[in-house]
Amino acid sequence: AFAPRLSFFFNAHNNLFEEIAKFRAARRMWARLIKDRFNAKDPLSMKLRFHTQTAGSTLTAQQPINNSVRVTIQALAAILGGTQSLHTNSWDEAIALPKEESVLLALRTQQILAEESGTADVIDPLGGSWFVENLTCELEAEALSIMEKIENIGGVLKALEAGFVQREIHRSAYETQKALESNKQIIVGVNRYAIEEISTPPPFRVREEVFREQEKRLEDIHKRRSGEAARRTLEELEKAARGNENLLPRIYGCVEALCTIGEISDRLKVVFGAYRDPGFL
Repeated sequence: AFAPRLSFFFNAHNNLFEEIAKFRAARRMWARLIKDRFNAKDPLSMKLRFHTQTAGSTLTAQQPINNSVRVTIQALAAILGGTQSLHTNSWDEAIALPKEESVLLALRTQQILAEESGTADVIDPLGGSWFVENLTCELEAEALSIMEKIENIGGVLKALEAGFVQREIHRSAYETQKALESNKQIIVGVNRYAIEEISTPPPFRVREEVFREQEKRLEDIHKRRSGEAARRTLEELEKAARGNENLLPRIYGCVEALCTIGEISDRLKVVFGAYRDPGFL
């Protein structure tokens, strides 16, 4: 009843065929898992609905305009891999919040792919390619191996508490950095074809007036709200957090009483503390 409403969020990176195979493998794994393990009957349950965002970690501050090419490749991989929703990063996001003109280019990238390229008109256009099919099978096997390790630990929660997930992320990041520093992995403009840049585009800067406006809004909220109601709902939230109650209705009550995000999170921090990565404890 609820599986058709589930959706997922993926990143798209630079290796075109590997990314296409990754999305194809995910779709196949989901269909099999839902059908074979959970005995779903509705075909909609077996369809992997997913959103894709181009990978911010691939953007470079060096020769940043090159990022628009990377984003295009990543968006193309997501489309060919079957994504239903797409976010394209702006080329200057490695430097600061994007400027309006770079945001427009990111949007136009999607629109050109959608309305000029024809790539969105075909379902699974690379299906049947020996290379893509073989790579899909390889990635699926590797992903299933990691899932089996997590199952053996006792599930995702146990794996998080044991620091397994965090260690795997750190290991992957370390291996990537080593590959970059040894030139085994090439980033154009960083470890190959680097140039001494004469000038870089000025980064986006938030105007000082925006900070003042937000401060004024917070002052107005504090004056307008009932201090007693805000205090009471925050106390009720803290009390609920100390037990087993669903916190969402309590958080909603705090929002209705015009409590700020900072006030709500501070109360939860009193009970739960601040998150500490088990990998660094």
